[in-house]
Amino acid sequence: MNSVFRMTVKKTIPPIKTTLPLIALYCGSRPGNNPIYREKAIELAQHLATQNFGIVYGGASIGLMGQVADTVLEHGGEVVGVIPEFMLDYEIAHNQLTELHVVTSMHERKALMAERANAFIALPGGLGTFEEILEIATWGQLNQHQKPMIVYNVNHFYDALISQLDHAVDEGFLPPQHRAKVIICENTEQISNVIKNLNSPEHVAM
Repeated sequence: MNSVFRMTVKKTIPPIKTTLPLIALYCGSRPGNNPIYREKAIELAQHLATQNFGIVYGGASIGLMGQVADTVLEHGGEVVGVIPEFMLDYEIAHNQLTELHVVTSMHERKALMAERANAFIALPGGLGTFEEILEIATWGQLNQHQKPMIVYNVNHFYDALISQLDHAVDEGFLPPQHRAKVIICENTEQISNVIKNLNSPEHVAM
């Protein structure tokens, strides 16, 4: 990973306990109004666990965040949570994870997640989820990483965002080659095709 991430992350405690390649999941601290969001989050988390991937996520026990963590753990997978100390007043930290990192800021949270992840997937969520996937896409545009970035378009949730990205290309603000790096997936099979090679040593070391 690029040195920018290494310089901004405190990695003293807890120690690294994971043995599997990790996928960063960005998702809501709320479950959403439509049951399909919970159903597809569970399906994706189960799929990742059975394909021998762990996850790194925001560390909460509520909403879609808590659901994906619980599902991966239930299927024998590894889960790393990263939560800023001040957010403990808003989000209940999950206390059954493989690793739980309580950090000092949102910047440290995002840097640690980016360092530990081998790929990034945005499920439905709110402002924080939008910001996280767009920031990691910006880092990719600036050659800070070359890891896959996936928008999981459950129930057409991200149609408007996809249209906005395409509009930015049309208007000359977003180069097409950088737009192409944000991969749109409609189901777990498509996601699996994107990340199928991430458990090779070459990708883990990236």
